[in-house]
Amino acid sequence: MQAQELPIDPQAIREIIRLGKYKSTTGGLAPGYVQANLVILPKSLAFDFLLFCQRNPRPCPIIEVLEAGSPNPILTTPGADIRTDIPKYRIFRNGELDSEVDDIHSFWRDDLVSFLLGCSFTFESALVESGIPLDHWDNKKNVAMWKTNLQCIPAGIFHGPMVVSMRPIHHSKVTRAVQVTSRFPSAHGAPVHIGDPQLLGISELNVPDYGEPANFQDGHVPMFWACGVTPQAVALESKPNFMITHSPGHMFITNMRDYELASL
Repeated sequence: MQAQELPIDPQAIREIIRLGKYKSTTGGLAPGYVQANLVILPKSLAFDFLLFCQRNPRPCPIIEVLEAGSPNPILTTPGADIRTDIPKYRIFRNGELDSEVDDIHSFWRDDLVSFLLGCSFTFESALVESGIPLDHWDNKKNVAMWKTNLQCIPAGIFHGPMVVSMRPIHHSKVTRAVQVTSRFPSAHGAPVHIGDPQLLGISELNVPDYGEPANFQDGHVPMFWACGVTPQAVALESKPNFMITHSPGHMFITNMRDYELASL
């Protein structure tokens, strides 16, 4: 099923994903609703990761933490199942990407704690409504993402680089984009960098570490936001014995409205 054929209602979209009928990225789906990154860890590592998120709120803003062994996000999306309602998951073992799967039932354990983290897909509807077009929406692509030279503040076993997402914005709308996104601190907030990507250690804008390259038009400026793929880059360096995440760009769509995360 193509993205343009999907309903707008988040519950209906999750049901389609649960049935395995949609396996692509979720950017632009369910406009006006909060999308979330996913990190699942054994309970023995959950406090370390909670502390890591508390120390690094830009890339890892916490939306909800589920009870150990529970797949139901009761605060944001009652009735959803975190094991099936995301188009694609990643399984990490001892700091290595082991596999990508469409369903994590076979990996589920009673000691697993799930974290839902804010996602920049949440503020994209507000950008579009403000007259700021988005390349990956218009071209049905995944947003471009990179590991950077910005190091997160360590906590417990967790340490590693911040990941950023990038959107090319026309220079006349850069200030407006900052204003709009700064209202969503729980969805990464304002950009962490605008302009020269080399200052972030990014040598080639046409070769993202995750996602797909963006199309640059004349007069557009690269704007970089902290990204919830950061825990995946951190897993490669910290080497937790087991971690499950979403696949980059394949988010969990909640029942929360984006204005619930917006500051005044």
